[in-house]
Parts: sequence; C-alpha cells; structure tokens
Amino acid sequence: EKKLVAEIKKTAKTGNEAATRILARQLVRLRQQITNLQGSRAQIRGVATHTQALYASTSISTGMKGATKAMVAMNKQMAPAKQAKVIREFQKQSAQMDMTIEMMSESIDETLDKDEAEEETEELTNQVLDEIGVDIASQLSSAPKGRIGSKKVETVVPSSQSADVEDLEKRLASLRRI
Repeated sequence: EKKLVAEIKKTAKTGNEAATRILARQLVRLRQQITNLQGSRAQIRGVATHTQALYASTSISTGMKGATKAMVAMNKQMAPAKQAKVIREFQKQSAQMDMTIEMMSESIDETLDKDEAEEETEELTNQVLDEIGVDIASQLSSAPKGRIGSKKVETVVPSSQSADVEDLEKRLASLRRI
C-alpha cells in the first residue's frame, strides 16, 4: 500500500491525471481487499472457535454416555432388595459370631477358673491381709470353699452309692478339662 501511495504521488507530480486516477482506484480496491481479507479472517476464526466448541460438546457427550453406561451396570449389580438381603445376612452372621465368641469365652473362663485359681486367689488375699496386719485366716478357714454362685447342688448320698457318685464326678471333671 505504501508503494502504491508513493507511486500515486510521483504520477501526480508529473501531471498525468488519468494515470493518477487509475492508481488511486487500485489503491481503493487494495484497501477493500484488505478489509475483505480481515473480515474473512474473522469469519474463519469464528468457525474455528465454533468447531472447537462442537468438539468439546462431543467429548462431553461421549463422556456422559460412558458414565451413564457405568451407572446402569452398577445399578443392575446393586439391586436394593439384594443388598438389603446381604446386609440382613451379615447382621445375622455377626450376631451368631458374637454369641459363639461369648460362649467360648465363658467355657474358657470355666475351664481356667478351677480350684487352682481359687487357691492362688486365697494365697494372694492372705498375703495382702498379712501385710496390712489383719489375721482372718482362722475366720476364712471355717467359711465354705468353692465358687460363689456355682450351680453345684450337694445332695446326701447313701454310702452304697457314694462310689458311683465319685466315679461320675471324676468323669465330669475330666470332661471339663477337655
């Protein structure tokens, strides 16, 4: 454009009016083409932006489609009725396990809480009482021995059956150790 303006000035200085007009018309056409070119560039940029937006929308749509498929598959696997049944079964088994553990603990306690533990308890009690100066060993010796609250029931057995009862007691004691 600058070259054309310089050429128009040269031609105008020579006085050639027709050539100056032709050059001026070329300058006007050149400016129009530049304006049209800039408009076309703007349109192309707009189309490019629109294309990128469409691509982003397509990508989002594809992602949503995959997420929807995954959610449908999860919903099929996680039927609420089925899950509730699994949870109820878990609670039942957990309660049963708690009862089993409690029964085992009681059984172990009964096995370990024999006369040996009572003797150790009595010795420790006497030792503590001796240390603090209390002598109640004579008082404790007259008290009945055994576990408090045990389910043993003493019955008077005639002398003819005492051998059978002793044999049964020995068997019961051996079973408790097992």
